[in-house]
Amino acid sequence: MPSIIKRGGGRCEYEQKKLRDSMMLALRKRPVSRERIDEAVNRIEQKMLAFGEREIKTERLGELVMDELRRMDKIAYVRFASVYRNFEDVQKFADAAKEV
Repeated sequence: MPSIIKRGGGRCEYEQKKLRDSMMLALRKRPVSRERIDEAVNRIEQKMLAFGEREIKTERLGELVMDELRRMDKIAYVRFASVYRNFEDVQKFADAAKEV
């Protein structure tokens, strides 16, 4: 798997557990099975491999996660997007909610 380039420029190894945990946090108390989450994680990993790059920015990985969450559960998507995009005002949050 590609290494991850963090927003501050640091690099770390990809960890499937971190990806799964962040998705599960967004999906907390939502009606989505563990199997669907595992399938989404697998799709994300396959896309990362298909890029053919040794490194991937967290922003790109976050977009892959949001795409999967948007399909699985709209509430989880908005939860993840609100943290990932670091909304600083209500209008930006409302705009993300309108996307779904």
